[in-house]
Formats: sequence, structure tokens, C-alpha cells
Amino acid sequence: MTAEIFRIGFLPLVDAALPILAHELGFAEREGIRVELVRDMTWATVRDRLLYGHTDAAHMIAPLAIATTLGRDRPPVPLGVPFVLGLNGNAVTFSSALAAEVGLSDGLGDPADTGAALRAVAGARKAAGKPLRFGVVHRYSSHNYMLRYWLAGVGIRPDEDVEIVVTSPPFAADALAAGEVDGICVGEPWNSIAVDRGVGHIALATAQIWRRGVEKVLAMRETILDERREAVEAFVRALHAAAAHFVEPGSAEASADILARPEYLDAPRDAVLRAITDRIRVAPGGTPLHYPDFMFQYREAANFPWRSQAAWLYSQMVRWDYMAFDAAQAAAAGHVFRPDVYRRALAGSTAPLPGASSKLEGGLDEPIGAGSTQGRLTLGSDRFFDGRAFDPDDIEAYLAESP
Repeated sequence: MTAEIFRIGFLPLVDAALPILAHELGFAEREGIRVELVRDMTWATVRDRLLYGHTDAAHMIAPLAIATTLGRDRPPVPLGVPFVLGLNGNAVTFSSALAAEVGLSDGLGDPADTGAALRAVAGARKAAGKPLRFGVVHRYSSHNYMLRYWLAGVGIRPDEDVEIVVTSPPFAADALAAGEVDGICVGEPWNSIAVDRGVGHIALATAQIWRRGVEKVLAMRETILDERREAVEAFVRALHAAAAHFVEPGSAEASADILARPEYLDAPRDAVLRAITDRIRVAPGGTPLHYPDFMFQYREAANFPWRSQAAWLYSQMVRWDYMAFDAAQAAAAGHVFRPDVYRRALAGSTAPLPGASSKLEGGLDEPIGAGSTQGRLTLGSDRFFDGRAFDPDDIEAYLAESP
């Protein structure tokens, strides 16, 4: 039998792990899939390769899949997301100078306390005509939305009190070092590289802003989903197997060896290993601290494409593009996430399959059993730092109550 070829675009980030490991460790081959990995340096290039057929699927920031489908910044092309590659795994890193002004310590900051200190600095800088500037990886990225959500929640108005610009992940530490930005919100290992270079200080993990926040996804054109359905489902199974392996005790060292290689992340192995094992070196020269579930790749149906997560991302798009809510657009945004494909691919396996496709986001303080059509499913805390919850069936009310 001839193997199905999947060309996958990716950026050099730790959360590109699952397609890389599916290829390197033979999980894809066992499903009859031959993976060809295409490394890029910007999300715009990853998206364009996908749209013009240079790749079949992509490791992609979740909001970009929605923005592409809705036609933000370019003609619309419907995309589908049958698999989530990971939750959280990003951080907000300040320049050394800003960290000193805010008074960061050797541990992660508290979102409210750090936000209050930052608000004072931002006000003074704005009054002096030199507003703080933060770098995010793309306008339509979870990094942008998580940063804005936190800033607004502590009384800092994005685009008014501070500036937010785009910087590619591999160049984020360089932007800090050059003084082009005062802070970055980026994925690993680039926060850790900024710290190890002595130019940055990690203020917060994005998991402190939204615990279990959706991050990277496997995205593909809807036409590929429809025309190559069996191959897509086989690849979903390969990714799920790679995810299970990724979190196995004793696998981290070998995974870090693979990911750090020049053709993948081309990054220091130790920085990659720290991210995989939930250890964060907050300040230059500091001892790495353990922050549980800094990255979240497998448990609690982490790979399931919840339509409520897509709906939250759409709510932030409405909010920060300063546009009106549109029910048809909200429905289209939710449809980008494809739990139906995920369920079909993993039916009959040991994977827990949620019975619902949407849920209240941010409503759990403690682990709780959830309904499933296959296997036993427990969902852990998914709180937002400000205690708000998001009902995907009432986006307009949520937006009306946003600060």
C-alpha cells in the first residue's frame, strides 16, 4: 500500500512537537502516513503555504485559522481544525529594565499584582510620550488575545495606554535585546532563550491568564478535510499516539533531543527540555521553578477541538478588531473546530471522547467528571485570572460586560 503524503508547515516552537514526533518516532508511518515537515519563520508564511497548496496541513495558532476562514486581512478560505496540538505553553516576558521597574522577583508574578505595578509604569511612560511596547507573534494569535485580555483586566487599555506590535517568535529575544519592545508574549523556547541571554525576565505564564487556554492546532483547508477524509483521520490517530508518548515518564530527554535539532527548533536542548518538563527559569541565572501544566498536550481531552474555545477566540477578535458581533460569523468561527472528525478518527480506541462539542469556558475551579461517549473523562480547572466565565451561547452579553 502506498503511503499518503502529508506536507506539514510549522514554526520552530516546542508545541510543534506532536507532528515532529509522529514523523520521527514512526506513529505516522504505522497509520500509513508519510510526513514531510516544512519549517518557516513567520505565521504569515505558514498560512500562505497552506492556502496556496504548498502544504497539506499546518501547525498553526488557533485564531489565525478562524481569521483566515472569516476573511480577516485577506479573501476568506475555509479551514478546518480536527486536532488541537496543545494548550498554554506561552509566557509574558519583560525586558530586564521593565522587570526592574515593575519589581519582579525570582518567581512568577501574580497577574493582579504584576498588572497593578505595570499599570503605574505604563501610565508614566505614556505621559512621557514613550509608551510601553509589547511584541506578539501575529495579530490573530492567542498570544495577542491573552496579553490583551490580561492588560484590559488590570486596567491597561491596549492600543491606548500601550502599543502592541508583531514580532516573529525566533526574533523575539533579539527585539528585546535591541530595545525595540519592552515585553513579549511568545511560545517556548523563545522566552527561555531571552532569559538565558540575559535580556528578559518571565513575568507570567499564559496558563495564569487562562488555565487550559487553546494554543496551537492542526489546520487544513476544508477541501483537504473532505477529499482526504480517511488520511486525515489516520493522521489524527498518529498525532494522538504521539501526544500519549510525549507525556510518558522518561520520554522528555529523547523528545528534547529530537526537537532541538537544526531542522526543527535549532534551539538549546536545555531550554527545550525545561519547557517539556514544566520548568521555567524566570530570571537570568535563576534556578528553574516547576509550574505544573505550563504546557498541556494530552490529558483531559486536551487535543479535542472544543467549539466553545473557537467561540472565545472569536469574541476576542470582535473585541480587539473593534467590530460588531455577527451571529453568522460566530457560527462560522465555531465550525472551524471539527470535533466530528476527531470523534470519527478515534472511535473504538482508548481515547476519551467528550459527549458535548462545546462547554462553559472558565467555569471549573476543581477537577470534575464530564460526560463522554467513550472512556472516562475528567476536566481540570480552566479558570480565567479574573474569575469570569464564557458562555459560547451568549457571546454578545459576554462582550457587553468586558472591561
